[in-house]
Amino acid sequence: MTALFAILAYLAAGSVIALRLFRNPANASPPRSLALALGFVGVTLHAIPLYQNMVSASGLNMGVFNALSLIAWTITLLLLISSLSKPVENLAIAIMPIAAIAIYLDSRYQTVHFLTDQISTGLTTHILVSMLAYSLFTLASVQAVLLAIQDHHLRQRHPGGFIRALPPLQTMENLLFEMIGVGFVLLSLALLSGFAFLENMFEQHLAHKTVLSIIAWLVFGALLWGRYRFGWRGQKALIWTLTGFVVLMLAYFGSKVVIELILG
Repeated sequence: MTALFAILAYLAAGSVIALRLFRNPANASPPRSLALALGFVGVTLHAIPLYQNMVSASGLNMGVFNALSLIAWTITLLLLISSLSKPVENLAIAIMPIAAIAIYLDSRYQTVHFLTDQISTGLTTHILVSMLAYSLFTLASVQAVLLAIQDHHLRQRHPGGFIRALPPLQTMENLLFEMIGVGFVLLSLALLSGFAFLENMFEQHLAHKTVLSIIAWLVFGALLWGRYRFGWRGQKALIWTLTGFVVLMLAYFGSKVVIELILG
């Protein structure tokens, strides 16, 4: 029942943001604070079934749907906290429904992949930093899509509709590259901690994850360099951001889906 209320809160928060974006300027829109309040209610309720599904006497269950739900919770929490000081709440129009779907999948389907309670502090740090990096790059990807839509409408001289409700283009670009910059630092720390605390990052069950993570790191590094050196923006920033995001998601979820859902 708690999971259901969390889903409803997320969907309500996303709906309020959608109403604010697509409203008729002549009509009153629901307050921004309502969307944030519903989001915080959702993320609080989400934590309860997430904890119940993940924590057990056998250790931490990081099955694919638990991991998906945990990342969705982390993304949503980061988004809400960031929205208190920055105009990024519009990302909720995509993030909130995704988080609701993650809760449903985690409640409906159970997969098992236990991390025993004997894992080291270093390995725990590696996992947490990796989760934060994935979460930030997810937010950056949604931001990049929204920025590309905004840029397209402005170039076509159609600044009406929901574009009018977005922050200025320069602000949107700065927010995007702030997310990518922080995510790049976190991904760097995740790779370094992996090499430091895992016995062999290129073992058979980790090799593809390591290689893909390094490729994603190179992609985001090239994007940041291109932004600094050549002023990359718009469509080019979108392509590089989404490429790095897809590679990074394949690194983590690719093997889990194959091993736990297909082979399992």
